[in-house]
Amino acid sequence: MRPAPAQYLLRIVDSCPTVSHERWQLSRALIEEFRLQAILAVVPDNRDPGLAVSAADPLFWNQMRALEYGGSVIGLHGYRHLCHSSGRSRLGLDRASEFAGVPAEMQREWIGEGLNLLRRHGLNPRIFVAPRHGFEANTLSALRSEGIPLISDGFARRPFLCGEITWIPQQLWAAEEKASGVWTICMHPNTASDADVAGLRAFLRAHAGQFTSVDRLLGEFPHTTLTLAEHLQAEAALCRFKLFRAARRAHQVAGSRLSNSK
Repeated sequence: MRPAPAQYLLRIVDSCPTVSHERWQLSRALIEEFRLQAILAVVPDNRDPGLAVSAADPLFWNQMRALEYGGSVIGLHGYRHLCHSSGRSRLGLDRASEFAGVPAEMQREWIGEGLNLLRRHGLNPRIFVAPRHGFEANTLSALRSEGIPLISDGFARRPFLCGEITWIPQQLWAAEEKASGVWTICMHPNTASDADVAGLRAFLRAHAGQFTSVDRLLGEFPHTTLTLAEHLQAEAALCRFKLFRAARRAHQVAGSRLSNSK
């Protein structure tokens, strides 16, 4: 039996009132043009200077409510997006984290307050998106306690159950054609270039019919743990990504040193 064609999700992170207005409008236009039901990862109380790109947009929360009404899913993107902890995170993709290594009670307090802030703005957050992929077992426990059963992360090729939480995998940072499986493309509006946006638009024109939604995935896939083979595949994909990123950083450092020596 031939495997089912690949399905794609778009995830937009770092959403907050001070996101780059110009870059955010490009992302929003893609959602509306192709009627995407994206994951919108919203920072409830941004204190990260790196995300304060534009003056606070008074229409931001209205736009979020409208997109959620259109089928997009609101994600809790941490609390204040301040990654000051050096605790060991579940995936180990970054040395700094907002949650990993933070006392369990404080993690639950931050998650609860973040959810309350989003709900006060008329949003219904349903999925957790950890800043810098930084979370641990205590984070998952806090999410369960606060009634959030979903997380957007992991390198598997289908939604799966782990830690009593359903994971929707997120493995891509640019559009890439795949033969089968479920693939989430993560987009950072503040840093996405015109070429990035154009590339995603071209991909959408060719594959719009393969873009799905969180709710459709939850209905199509059983809420089960990964098989041993699936787990090994996901771990191998994670290792390949870490090696790729390490090689890219080494190349960037070497290039910087070469430029400074001239």
